Amino acid sequence: MDEIRSPGCAAAIWRRELPSDFQAWIDALEPDSLPDVRIVVSPNAVHDALCSLFDEQGVPASDGRARLARDAAELAGHFGWIMKTKAVRLRLDVIGDNACRKFHLDNVAARLLCTYRGRGTQYGRACSGADPSVIHELPTGAVGLFRGALWPSSEGTGIVHRSPPISGSGETRLLLVIDPVTDVS
Repeated sequence: MDEIRSPGCAAAIWRRELPSDFQAWIDALEPDSLPDVRIVVSPNAVHDALCSLFDEQGVPASDGRARLARDAAELAGHFGWIMKTKAVRLRLDVIGDNACRKFHLDNVAARLLCTYRGRGTQYGRACSGADPSVIHELPTGAVGLFRGALWPSSEGTGIVHRSPPISGSGETRLLLVIDPVTDVS
C-alpha cells in the first residue's frame, strides 16, 4: 500500500482474503452484535482501545473478535506509518442501507477502507464529474487506500468511490474506515 505516495497513484489496493473461520464468525453475528466504533487514537493504541470498546458494547469474546481487533490495529499502524501521522480517526460502521451512495472524493488526505462483512467498496475513474463508466468492487477483506481531496499534491487522479447500493437487500456491512488526524490537541 506504500505506493499511494508515488506520483500519479490515486489508490492502492491490497487484495487479500480473510481467514475462513473469521469470515464465518463475523457473517454469523446478528447485526446488533456487530461493533459500532468511532475513536481518535494513536495508531499503536488501536488494539487496546478496540478491545475495551468491544467489551463495553457486548461483542462476544472469541477468536474472531480478537482477530478483528488485531487486524484493525495492524491496518491502523501501517496507515499511520504511510501517512506519517501520530493519530488516526477510526470507525467501524455497521451499514444496512445505501450509505455514501454517490461516488465521491473524501475531504481528507487519504482514507483506508476495508469491508469485513458484506459487499466491498466500489470505485472507478470519473471524468468531468460524471460517475465512472467502469465500476470496480473491492472484495470483502481487501484493503483500499484512496487519496482524498486534501492530498498534499495538486495532481488530479479521477478515482472516486462509494458504498455499494444494498438498501432492501437485507445485507448488513461492517466497514473499517481510517483517516489521518492532523489537528491532535
